[in-house]
Amino acid sequence: MKKSELKDLNSTEISEKLAENLESLQNYRFQLAMQQLEDFTVISKLKKEIAQLKTVLNEYKIGIRKERIK
Repeated sequence: MKKSELKDLNSTEISEKLAENLESLQNYRFQLAMQQLEDFTVISKLKKEIAQLKTVLNEYKIGIRKERIK
């Protein structure tokens, strides 16, 4: 996910995306354990996106980033 896309999302959409990514990460780790995962880089990319989402949610929480009214 690009940073410009993160700016367009509000905190509830980011929370939903975070939950979706955490579930995907769990599925990828399961596939890795079962030796069914062909592209190992997808896990590191997903972890990076999860960290970005958590950072933005924390910025909303502490007041650095403000919600945009649509």
